[in-house]
Amino acid sequence: MKPMTFTLRSEPEERLDLSDLTPDRLGGMSAAEIAGLRIGTSRIPATVGDVFKITGTDAANIVFAGGSARFDFVGAEMKTGRIRVDGDVGARAGRRMAGGTLVIEGKAGLQAGSGLKNGRIEINGDAGEGVGGPMAGEIHGMTGGLIIVRGKAGHRPGERMRRGIIALLKGCGDYAGLNMVAGTIVVTGRTGHYPGHLMKRGSLLLDRRPADLSPTFMDCGRVDIAFPVLFDRYLMEEKILDRPLLGAKPFRFGGDTAVLGKGEIMFARG
Repeated sequence: MKPMTFTLRSEPEERLDLSDLTPDRLGGMSAAEIAGLRIGTSRIPATVGDVFKITGTDAANIVFAGGSARFDFVGAEMKTGRIRVDGDVGARAGRRMAGGTLVIEGKAGLQAGSGLKNGRIEINGDAGEGVGGPMAGEIHGMTGGLIIVRGKAGHRPGERMRRGIIALLKGCGDYAGLNMVAGTIVVTGRTGHYPGHLMKRGSLLLDRRPADLSPTFMDCGRVDIAFPVLFDRYLMEEKILDRPLLGAKPFRFGGDTAVLGKGEIMFARG
């Protein structure tokens, strides 16, 4: 079967909520039923058929041929299958995903992977603020899964993160891992101000010494433990990186001692 493909007719005139267009929700629906789904957010909302031409029948493998910064909630709460977007997306792509794979060939707006539970999100362009973070009023950000941003990420990636892995391959803004509870954030490239600020547990793994670190982190010098080598192997096996990030004996800072203080920042070179 051919992938179910949604070809964008023209740039949408309103923001779209695409949370209904996931493999687990579209399975068993006819093309006419799918075309009638409301995805617009204005007073007279647009339907799928107004915005997209629909071809293909394999709802487990969805393609958006053409993207837009007005595509919000792409892949939200999906549990299985695969979605690929040939372009940009708007806010909260992959929000509360519980499984499956979401690939975004362009850029993503704010809070991509917000509240992610499981699954894999790959963003080949830049991402906005709050990757993997919580929405207002939520206690935790992502609680599992993997997010890869091959471009640069904005401020506060991994805020209140509890589990899972975020890999940011061209650097990020300020406050990476803000209020982290646990989990792992990988950053290659420049990290902004105060990474790990108020982190309780978890790991920030960098390819260089952070330029502006909170004074409540403790310098632990070089460490000789198994974890860095094992995690380097994981990153290469998952094709996230093509070379080791940390090496056998990285530098380590412990903290943030302003709170619980059981987190760590490791980096390959000073």
